[in-house]
Amino acid sequence: MQSITLLGATGSIGESTLDVIARHPDKYSVFALTGHQQLGKLALQCQRFQPQFAVVNDAKSAAQLQTLLVEKNTKTEVLYGVEALCQVASAVQVDAVMAAIVGAAGLVPTMAAIKTGKKILLANKEALVMAGGLFMDAVKASGSDLLPIDSEHNAIFQCLPANYELAETSGISKLLLSASGGPFRGWSAEQMATVTPDQACAHPNWSMGRKISVDSASLMNKGLELIEACWLFAVTPSQIDVVVHPQSVIHSLVQYVDGSVLAQLGNPDMRTPIAYGLAWPDRIDAGVPELDLFDIARLDFERADLINFPCLRLASDAAAAGGDAPAILNAANEIAVQAFLDGRIGFTQIAEVVDNTLSGLEVGEPDSLDVVQESDKKARSHSAAYITGIES
Repeated sequence: MQSITLLGATGSIGESTLDVIARHPDKYSVFALTGHQQLGKLALQCQRFQPQFAVVNDAKSAAQLQTLLVEKNTKTEVLYGVEALCQVASAVQVDAVMAAIVGAAGLVPTMAAIKTGKKILLANKEALVMAGGLFMDAVKASGSDLLPIDSEHNAIFQCLPANYELAETSGISKLLLSASGGPFRGWSAEQMATVTPDQACAHPNWSMGRKISVDSASLMNKGLELIEACWLFAVTPSQIDVVVHPQSVIHSLVQYVDGSVLAQLGNPDMRTPIAYGLAWPDRIDAGVPELDLFDIARLDFERADLINFPCLRLASDAAAAGGDAPAILNAANEIAVQAFLDGRIGFTQIAEVVDNTLSGLEVGEPDSLDVVQESDKKARSHSAAYITGIES
């Protein structure tokens, strides 16, 4: 029986994780659930899974959640704050941690889990984007098993040889990172200039939160995944090609020097990589329908459009620059996406904000989490000031 802490229980990844766990009550139990704003949903999850702890952001949210739990006669203990997140992520009772908090907020508790040697199911790409070197060093030092949950990285992981360490010694020539293209595939920058947040969040294949949906629409999500892949698989940006595949059936591929290309296929449902991560190295039922190739009938592929979707190019450039450039990119993007969702800037101005921030800040070498967080803070301040200037 594995005891699980779920960081980010109320998001789409969290809900899918709980769905898989519920299918295997003999294999998994829930030690702690954490949430942000959806307190009603978190209370219902606590009622069903009876975790020992629930963690929220602040004292006010904790009091509200406690009231809801009392009404449901649920004895889950409520905690709040970053220290509490770290506590439930690193507790001795925990075997595995699903790291599914969106954005920079997931970095610190995920690192706390790694330092205590937990099995890490990584669905928070920003942790590697912001502090890839520190993150991977901590994984090696603690002996944690790191399982990527993003469908693309999970697919690559499944297509790699056992005991993979380096592409050069494993006969790998390229990693082919698949992308759906999002809701605006084939659109020009002029067409995208007036799109609304609801349009940007209407992904054709995946059900995701609003922030990651906007990232998918701009292809920034694919850029962040490129950076993450560099760290996970010890490759350079030049060893990764982004392949637009609108059906989202092939989740990614690995190209070998002998001409072979291995791909992982499946229906677009996050329960598949989640189940793989939970059960690794075994496999369990995820509740996902079998893939019907006759129903799909065709698979299409296109090159990524770096002209009309500059966020992907900016992310690749940040990966090549190294240092804290990816952390700056990520912070600027988070500020810009929120400004877009709030109606303060246009969709195509997201890339403008990120580009300005990368150009306006000096790239340094982050040698501690404190330095990473300081870079993050400076980038957010710069981006916010630039957006204010756009509005005035």
